[in-house]
Amino acid sequence: MSENTSPQPNSSLSGDPSPEELEAAQAANEFDALTIAQAEVATLQAKNTELADSYLRAKAETENARRRADDEVSKARKYALESFAESLLPVADSLEAGLSIKDVTPEQIKEGAEATLKQLKSALERNKVIAIDPQVGTKFDPHQHQAISMVPAEQEANTVVSVLQKGYLIAERVLRPALVTVSAPK
Repeated sequence: MSENTSPQPNSSLSGDPSPEELEAAQAANEFDALTIAQAEVATLQAKNTELADSYLRAKAETENARRRADDEVSKARKYALESFAESLLPVADSLEAGLSIKDVTPEQIKEGAEATLKQLKSALERNKVIAIDPQVGTKFDPHQHQAISMVPAEQEANTVVSVLQKGYLIAERVLRPALVTVSAPK
């Protein structure tokens, strides 16, 4: 028996892979690519689920904040006059007490009316209701004054001659303009 020493064609020795090895390598590469792609899809699906959950939570939080703000605005409107009304109660009490007294002298009525007016003015000022009572000679301000008439006067034109009715501001906004007569141009 003689051994055949002639070299068998062996692809691993020659460096060129056989078609079966190429096919197996290609299948392995495709399997690895498929596994990687499936892992990426799973990762992206998890991230998508996480983002969708975050979005829904943020949307719910925004809706809750909006609902709370609406409730607060509603309550603020509903109870806005509470402190103002509370500050006027002593004025009403004073008026009722004054009217319940029998055999009152005119001096006592005047004294009671002045005290009650002082209480009312104090209550208005605490609630930022400020009188507009321009002095004679003050420049006419159409934002705070309403001219009832123009009269000839010995003062500069377009200045207040007299105040017929005080006006009022509430928090720097005109509640009612002062009714005034204004000097006519000469």
